[in-house]
Amino acid sequence: MQGKGLITIVAIVLGLICLNELLPTWYASKIEKQATAVAGDNPEKYQKEIARLSKDTLNLGFTKLYYTKAKDKEMKLGLDLKGGINVLLEINQRDLVNDLTNYSTNPVLIEALNKTDEVQKNSTKPYIDNFFDQFEAINKAKGTNLKLADPELFGNTNLSEIKYNTSDDQVKSIIKRRIDLSVGTAFEVIRTRIDKLGAIQPNVQRVPGTARISVEMPGMKDIDKVKKMLQTSAKLQFWEVQQVPEIAPYFQTLATMVAIKGDSMGVAKNTNFMNLLNIDKLRSNGVASVKLSDTAAVNKILSSKVGQSLRPANIKYTQFMWGYKPEATDSESLVLYAIRGNINQKAPVDGAVETASISYDELSRVVVDMQMDSKGAKEWKTLTEKNVGKPVAVTLDGRVYTAPNVVNAIPNGRTQISGNFSQEEAKELVDVLGAGKLPAGAKVVQATVVGPSLGQESIDAGLMSFIIAFGIIIVYIIFYYGGAGVYAVIAMIINLFYIFGIMDSGDFTLTLPGIAGIVLTMAVAVDTNVIIYERTKEELFLGKSILEAYKDGFKHALNAIIDGHTTTFLTAVVLFFFGTGPIKGFALTLMIGIAMTLFTSVLLSRVMIFSRLNKGKGLSVWTPLTKNLFRNTWIDFIGKRKYAYIISAVLTVVCIISIATHGFKYGIDFTGGRNYVIRFDKDVKAEQVEEKLVALFKTEDGKNSSVEAKTFGNDKQLKISTDYLIEDESLKADQIIEQKLFEGLKAELPKGITLKDFKSADKDHAGIVSSEKVGPSVADDIKIHGIYAVLAALGMIFVYILIRFRKWQFSLGAVAALFHDAVIILGAYSLLHKYMPFNMEINQDFIAAILTVLGYSINDTVIIFDRIREYLREKKALTLAGLFDDSISSTLGRTFNTSFTTILVILAIFIFGGDNLRGFMFAMLIGIGFGTYSSIFVASAIAYDFLKKGKEEEVHGKSTSNKEVLASK
Repeated sequence: MQGKGLITIVAIVLGLICLNELLPTWYASKIEKQATAVAGDNPEKYQKEIARLSKDTLNLGFTKLYYTKAKDKEMKLGLDLKGGINVLLEINQRDLVNDLTNYSTNPVLIEALNKTDEVQKNSTKPYIDNFFDQFEAINKAKGTNLKLADPELFGNTNLSEIKYNTSDDQVKSIIKRRIDLSVGTAFEVIRTRIDKLGAIQPNVQRVPGTARISVEMPGMKDIDKVKKMLQTSAKLQFWEVQQVPEIAPYFQTLATMVAIKGDSMGVAKNTNFMNLLNIDKLRSNGVASVKLSDTAAVNKILSSKVGQSLRPANIKYTQFMWGYKPEATDSESLVLYAIRGNINQKAPVDGAVETASISYDELSRVVVDMQMDSKGAKEWKTLTEKNVGKPVAVTLDGRVYTAPNVVNAIPNGRTQISGNFSQEEAKELVDVLGAGKLPAGAKVVQATVVGPSLGQESIDAGLMSFIIAFGIIIVYIIFYYGGAGVYAVIAMIINLFYIFGIMDSGDFTLTLPGIAGIVLTMAVAVDTNVIIYERTKEELFLGKSILEAYKDGFKHALNAIIDGHTTTFLTAVVLFFFGTGPIKGFALTLMIGIAMTLFTSVLLSRVMIFSRLNKGKGLSVWTPLTKNLFRNTWIDFIGKRKYAYIISAVLTVVCIISIATHGFKYGIDFTGGRNYVIRFDKDVKAEQVEEKLVALFKTEDGKNSSVEAKTFGNDKQLKISTDYLIEDESLKADQIIEQKLFEGLKAELPKGITLKDFKSADKDHAGIVSSEKVGPSVADDIKIHGIYAVLAALGMIFVYILIRFRKWQFSLGAVAALFHDAVIILGAYSLLHKYMPFNMEINQDFIAAILTVLGYSINDTVIIFDRIREYLREKKALTLAGLFDDSISSTLGRTFNTSFTTILVILAIFIFGGDNLRGFMFAMLIGIGFGTYSSIFVASAIAYDFLKKGKEEEVHGKSTSNKEVLASK
């Protein structure tokens, strides 16, 4: 065959590249298994053994393998396979705008920023674009005719490139560029911090077109430490401090008002505000010493509308800040400080730190020494000169670390922070300051945490489903196609080797959905071989020699294979661009798998088969049991299409009614919220747990938050979802919820378990094994991108079918079938989500399942349409109905084999692939079943009805005279 040598060379070169890429993964795994065999569960002994084995070298001639280098180059595993944390950080663009306007107090600017904050909650547009829109609208409504280059806006000393006559469009371009540079700076700062954390194989990426940064750290266990390190802006500021004599009259007024209007301030009327403050216990330059349990109540009072309105002129802009941690003399209380603010709340000193180091004071307490940059040093000198004998507060991200009295002016920019630090806390602070400050605050808008034990279970489940699915395919394809099946299996094994090698060489991350994508790739490979072998069987039945039959089999199958692969590949492309996180992994492996399937199952398989045939050796394409299966099978599908229309119409109506009345169970991907998977050491009742948590998760105004507890996998594991505090994206909110979960579940947990143990469960104890948080803005983005993905996939498929088949009737039939499949799946999820023992939420995984089903269904439809197109050219004497029936009947073998093997594969993943994939695979099961049905009874039937001309008499059966005329278009 032509190109045989080239294909062989490409296969060998690609194989060697993949082997070279996969060897480090094999070697690192080998060393770690040896270390585990010696050390067991002892982590210290394990590390010593790894250090000893790391000195060994494996010389393979063409390469040398060292453990440290092999570990760096091994295949990356996602969080769901290894455990760890994935967070999506969003840089506060309002802070960036404030900085660029030099903290202007222009009322139009302030109103535009406030309005943008509201709009942004339900918008997928970049923050800065929404800001410009709101500014223009408010500027026009007020008739102020402000230009963006105005000195009160962006025409200030911070932006020397903007002159008074710079046009608004030019200013917009400059501001967008500066914001992009600031996000780039934040990216570099965060990457530096992660390096200091010592994460193995971290993945830090900017999300294009947004101010978001994605951070993935497999294997990390101290989740709070990671979040704190990432969110801390390292915005070190120095403020003047107001003391008790200035603030006390205001507190007295508040105390009186709390007794009258406490309920409108978020606390009970009988609350004694002055008792909460414990001013008499104060031993520092703060204004109150509040018990940790009372800090929330004090916050509510001070931030309430009543509390704000009662402020006298001297504390109008005062910021009340808490101490970094309790004082050494009182571990149960936090000091409250009154920080002298101003109209734009800009700190007198806000300079970056050039160096920071751990030191000790005269009492041998741990402190942090710092040297400011030149700007900060000048401001620090001015502030200390002005406040000799008075306290100055050192704050980091709104927390007061220390507030000592100034003894004398400090001219050189050197200063010291004390804060009752432990050695570890001081090191964390030095690391944060040393990495540089973020240009603006950062918040975690999405987070996924997977415990290491769950990660290992996912690996085991994924491998189990993979092995079972692969075993099923091997047994079935050899049973059905005999010798030809053996070559199909060889091609599939090579295909898998290439997929893993390419994943490793491209530094891509393998996830659990990625394994599902690889398993589905095997199903695509089976489909490819089935198409080829079924066509070869047809040629053999026509009396051709084995060599000629294979030649024509490959030739006639090529169009259908290319069409099927292209439509599935397009669906994977849509998933990759519109999906996030694990869905990208699924799409990526599917794309690589489809490309490699085309190479191995069509080109390489052809080379292997014809190398055998050209030597005069035979190659069976059936077994005695399967030789005549589906041969001469003919069914009048078109004649029965009206019954199918009725069935489809009834199912569609039932599904639409259910969707309209029952709706769906939306996942937090679409609504925003938090999920926790919690493991217990005994069976628990989900209903009782939910009842307890509802009472705990009440909002400040006493309303219940949404709380759902559902059995997850088995009766010793629950999935708990809530939208409590979802608008609060701070680390503190996460900690509050975890504390409340711990309190609500304590009765069901083992005795003596601590909060720390509960937050990081492993195989030896109960607690949180995984958690997920999605902020409202991210949820809107995911939902809108999901809708775009489905519409884009349908549009691309319609256009592709139109181009390939040149008749809009085929495109219409194909898209109608896809719509039918989507409605059936949605209806099933609407009807069954309350009753199934596994997750049936509408989330981004579900969108991925829908799109995968659409890709599979269109693949099935294209095979039939290809045969119809072929018969339109070759069987002119048939009626149109007979032609359609012949086409569908002749492809029944392929349809059955592909659908049957795919369903077996999906069942293997559904049963053995773990709890996280069950909802995904259930959608696939429904979709594959109805996708096969719709390809025959919806897509083909609709194409037929729109292709036939007028109301000519329908005559059915094989080889009947042409009573129907194909419409001209």
